[in-house]
This record gives sequence, structure tokens and C-alpha cells, in this order.
Amino acid sequence: MPIVIVEMWAGRTDEQKAAVIRGITKVFEEIGIKPEHVQVIIHEIPKSNWGIGGEQASKLFP
Repeated sequence: MPIVIVEMWAGRTDEQKAAVIRGITKVFEEIGIKPEHVQVIIHEIPKSNWGIGGEQASKLFP
């Protein structure tokens, strides 16, 4: 049973997150894994809690 954890910046709509879940599930289905066996967990992280090159992402990508 695959478990996929997606860590991304907060701010996506429920529809966008649903599309991510569907897309990831479809990839596993294409290699023979039943969709009901795929779990996708989305962790939404505020840009202020994400660092890139020593800077907060909120400052780099306002």
C-alpha cells in the first residue's frame, strides 16, 4: 500500500489539492496498483516556515 506525502506551500484550493491526489493515484494505477490502496497525505506549510538558500520563502515568493 503506497503512502505518498506531499509537502507544499499553503494556499492551494481544495480543487487543486484534489487534482494532486487524483494525479498521484493515477500514476500508481498505471503500474497496476488499485486506487483504493493508494494514500496521499498533503502537508501544507506556510511560506514563512519554509527556507530556501537561507531565506524565508515568504520573502522570496511574496
